[in-house]
Amino acid sequence: MRTITEQQIIAYAPNPNAVANARKISSGGGFVSHMRSADDTFYMGECKGSGKSNYVVSADFVEEASPVFRCSCPSRQFPCKHSLALLFEIFLKKEFGVGEIPEDILKKREKKAKKEAADEKGSGTEESEGKEASEEEAKKAARRQKAGKAAKSKKIKKQLEGLEMTEDLVYGLMRSGLSTMGSVSLKTYRDLAKQLGDYYLPGPQLYLNQLILEMEEFQKDQDGDHYRAAVEVLKKLRGLCKKARVYLTEKLENDTPEADDDILYEELGGIWKLDQLNALGLKKENACLLQLSFQVVYRQAGKEFIDLGYWADVDTGEIYSTCNYRPVKALKYIKQEDSCFALLHIPVLSCYPGELNRRVRWEAAEYREPGEEIYKKVKSLACQDIAGAVKTAKNQIKNILSDDFCAMMVAYRQIGMVQTGDRSFWVVEDVNGKRLELRGRNEEEKLCLAMLCELPDREQLKEQVLFGLVYYDGKDHSMCMAPLSVVTDKGIIRLLY
Repeated sequence: MRTITEQQIIAYAPNPNAVANARKISSGGGFVSHMRSADDTFYMGECKGSGKSNYVVSADFVEEASPVFRCSCPSRQFPCKHSLALLFEIFLKKEFGVGEIPEDILKKREKKAKKEAADEKGSGTEESEGKEASEEEAKKAARRQKAGKAAKSKKIKKQLEGLEMTEDLVYGLMRSGLSTMGSVSLKTYRDLAKQLGDYYLPGPQLYLNQLILEMEEFQKDQDGDHYRAAVEVLKKLRGLCKKARVYLTEKLENDTPEADDDILYEELGGIWKLDQLNALGLKKENACLLQLSFQVVYRQAGKEFIDLGYWADVDTGEIYSTCNYRPVKALKYIKQEDSCFALLHIPVLSCYPGELNRRVRWEAAEYREPGEEIYKKVKSLACQDIAGAVKTAKNQIKNILSDDFCAMMVAYRQIGMVQTGDRSFWVVEDVNGKRLELRGRNEEEKLCLAMLCELPDREQLKEQVLFGLVYYDGKDHSMCMAPLSVVTDKGIIRLLY
């Protein structure tokens, strides 16, 4: 009988309420019959519902990484609570009698296989497609391509107009000083930020909103931290505008408005589809990922929540990130992500352009329980030298378009408190005696430091691996690390959540 983990069920669910309702159905004896196929690829059951007839629920696992759920109930949620309840029946090892796969399911499988074969056959080169297509169809395709290219070029010209307007603002502030923002109503700058949306410039728009927020806070409390943050945002905005103008101008001059593997494409309004990333070679097949940490952050400048996860590639040790953006105005339409404790086997991992901590996505994954050998392997892939880790982070942070931190795994000899004058603080020390101070940039990360004192075994402060964010603290011009997790031979201890 198939093995399913609770983590998988939660991952399939559209929302937490669906999981809770599915538990109730399963624990309350909602299913009146159970059946599975002899090859263990198909599960089906009849579930009591609110109507006169029972609902017929099934789960087709013919494709392990992307099972197909079906239910005769009228719910618009997918998968519905009855489908999730069927998974709980499997999870709880309920008795499933062996039976034949229904004929309609076999026909649907066959139809899907034929469609995939046809798509594969039709995905050859443009030359072979042209031979098979009629002359009229080829002309229509050429017209569509030409129109699409013209629309993209028109969009680039509009973006260049918006960049010119933004650069005028930036250079004006740099000449007169950020303090002049206080002499003008911030509403003027907010209006400009809104206009950038009409110019297809979400990146500059986000930076300008962030700049406005920092200056607004500075006007309230005169806290130097807000002013320093505003200066950094202004530098990033200037750097983005400068690089973007060159990038877009070259695309127009070379008549290549299509998507490419430059990080600026997304910063300037481009929306990536998985097939585009894959076509550019930005993918990895048969990837194996283990989540190191997870948190939900609110970005006020974009008025959105971000479900942020960091993952270790079990084969290479590369640290990836996942970002699920949930705008406040669309919260009820977007599923919130959650922590993942399973080992993910992903047929095709799509990677966004970038350097370290690249953002990744995938369409399907198989969930497995990680064993000690996985944790030991991940530990072995951590950076053994703090000096090397800091150097790598510095080089990454220097890129004006990158994040101001770098997610890294660092092997340590010990973690402990040190005293300097009247100040005591946490440090992580490697086998060479090199140290890196541990700090928290916000209240959540400061709580992570406090959690180090609550580790179940004090020996875990020795000879393990620390995962966290290495960053530059402008207050005292030092490199620091915000700890998020401790990786041991037996598991991952998450200091956050």
